[in-house]
This record gives sequence, C-alpha cells and structure tokens, in this order.
Amino acid sequence: MDEEALRTLVGILGNIIALILFLSPVPTFTKITKAKSVQAFRPDSYVATILNCAMWMFYSLPIVHPDSLLLFTINCAGFSIEIVFIIIFLAYSTWSGRKKIIIVLIIEAVFIAVVVVVTLMCFHTYASRSMIVGMICLVFNTLMYASPLTVMKMVIETKSVKYMPLALSVASFACGIVWSIYALMPFDLYLFVPNALGTLSAIVQLTLYATYYGTTNWDGVDDEKGEVQMS
Repeated sequence: MDEEALRTLVGILGNIIALILFLSPVPTFTKITKAKSVQAFRPDSYVATILNCAMWMFYSLPIVHPDSLLLFTINCAGFSIEIVFIIIFLAYSTWSGRKKIIIVLIIEAVFIAVVVVVTLMCFHTYASRSMIVGMICLVFNTLMYASPLTVMKMVIETKSVKYMPLALSVASFACGIVWSIYALMPFDLYLFVPNALGTLSAIVQLTLYATYYGTTNWDGVDDEKGEVQMS
C-alpha cells in the first residue's frame, strides 16, 4: 500500500472515530427534548465547537490547504451536528439564554468572516494561507483538548471517576492517535500539534481512571458538583 492510499485509509478511520465523538452528546439532548428544558446543561462547548469546525473547514479548502478532503468532510459533519445541538438549545432555553447564544454566534460569524477576507486578500500562496489559518486552528483545537483539565482536577480532589466517562476518554485517545498519524502523511504541524496534545490529555485521563476506579463510590448519592459535560 502506497503512502497516499494509507493516508486515505487513516483519514476515513479518523472520520468515523471523530463522528462518534461529535455524536456523543446525543443522550444529553435526548434528556433536554424530553424535559423540554435545557436544565443545568450549558451550550458553551457546542458553540465553541462550531467555531472550531468552521475554521478547520476553511483550512481544509483547496484554496488554503490542498489535498485535505477528509479533514473537510469530518469538520463539515461536525459543524452540521453542532448546529442541530444549538438549535435544540435555542428552542428550550429561556429568552436570556437564547440572547447570549445568539450574541456569541454573531461574534463568531464576524470573526470567521474577518479571517476569511484577510486570508484571501492579504495572503496569496498556499504556504502563507495555511500558516495563518493553521495557527488559529491550532490554538482553538488545543484549547478544546485542554477543556477536560477541570474534570481531571475534580477526579484528583474527589478520588472518583464517576463523572469522567471512560468511553469518551478512550474515543478521545483513539481520535488523537489517528489524526496525529494522518498529520504525518505528509507532515502538517498545525494538525499534528493539537492532536498530539489531545492524545497526551487522553492518556492522563485513562491513567486517572485506572488510578481512582477502585476508590469511586458508584452507588452513592450525587454530590453538589452535578453532571460534568465534556466537549
């Protein structure tokens, strides 16, 4: 198998795993629709993921970074899924909650428009466009992979992994590994760095899970921290 065929295979596998991650909040939104209320759930991670996916979609376009079709397809799918999640949030939120979401979405749209216009008007080579958009994507993706840090802190403090889903940590690890490999064929710094960091984050989560699994009170009454949501 030549490198291009192997890269395509890895990219398809990455699409499948990432799609599972994007769909992982479905149980949360099932609860919301049944209760006809967003309850204590927050839209922050979904709004942030919309921006992240939009930037990666732009990065993977042929006018910015050619030969990135599989990177485009998964972020297009993720963008569409997150839009559906946000529509559900808007439908069942209070007016003040809707207003905050709409304001953030407008700010994101303006930011994306500015990045697109500046990139296309001021940078005229694939290398320069890939660099400016790639750096923005790298920062956003790294911040998203760092989001479980608060959960890991809670695990250490409570010596409990009750609110850190094992399946999500395993899927995050697999996703980070696959896209890190994809970023090596050929080497793509902006895709490799955040996914390598995501892999390390998932390894830490799995290590904590193994360490504190035995001290977790699975049948105890939920404490005041409530359910932890992970992006």
